[in-house]
Amino acid sequence: MASTVADVAKMIDHSLLRPELTSEDVRAGCDLAARYAVASVCVKPCDVALAATRLEGTGVSTGTVIGFPHGSSSPGIKAAEARTAVSKGARELDMVLNIGRLRGGDDEAVIADIRAVVEAAPGTVVKVIFENAYLSDAEKIRACRLSEQAGAAYVKTSTGFAPGGATLADIRLMRANVSERVKVKAAGGVRTLDVLLEMNAAGAARFGATATAAMLDDLSGRLARTGVATVRGDFSTDRRTGPDR
Repeated sequence: MASTVADVAKMIDHSLLRPELTSEDVRAGCDLAARYAVASVCVKPCDVALAATRLEGTGVSTGTVIGFPHGSSSPGIKAAEARTAVSKGARELDMVLNIGRLRGGDDEAVIADIRAVVEAAPGTVVKVIFENAYLSDAEKIRACRLSEQAGAAYVKTSTGFAPGGATLADIRLMRANVSERVKVKAAGGVRTLDVLLEMNAAGAARFGATATAAMLDDLSGRLARTGVATVRGDFSTDRRTGPDR
């Protein structure tokens, strides 16, 4: 179906997770996100209150990360992180599952880990990061099924800090192994509009990105050159994002 620049913007979680970012960098990133009306800004836990205040009234959600970037914190610590983040204004939580437990075949531990965050933050969008660079296809499939069983809203490819990021093959695999209730988020290496559009067509509904302005400006330019207001593609935007959430 056809989609506008605004629709594509609502697929993007603008990422502000680099460890060297200052408070002023976060303010500037939030202002950029508000200007482009993206889905959310994903900030470090220490920046949640700052981002939530900066984004108030903009329609852009504040998100943060849990157990980031290795997923090795205990479920209790992850739950405490989630409660703290929500109390400071986070409405979306991107948690890293326990990679070692998944690879070791301890499915009960993986479910308990994810469920601890889901139950600590009722009404909050929880996205489970797999870190696919470390997983086999069989492990990715198990991660999809366990994440859905534990109540996650999204499954996500990567943190952006591992040796590899999102791939088309992984997007297709993940989309095929969760129900329609669960969305797929691509992160790590989504730096161009063409990559975003291709991954959206493969089944990704949300994208973690730092090149937000470049991608949306590129789309605006293409549409202006063709004299139309929409671009054709399979745009499965998650309509739960927006000012009400």
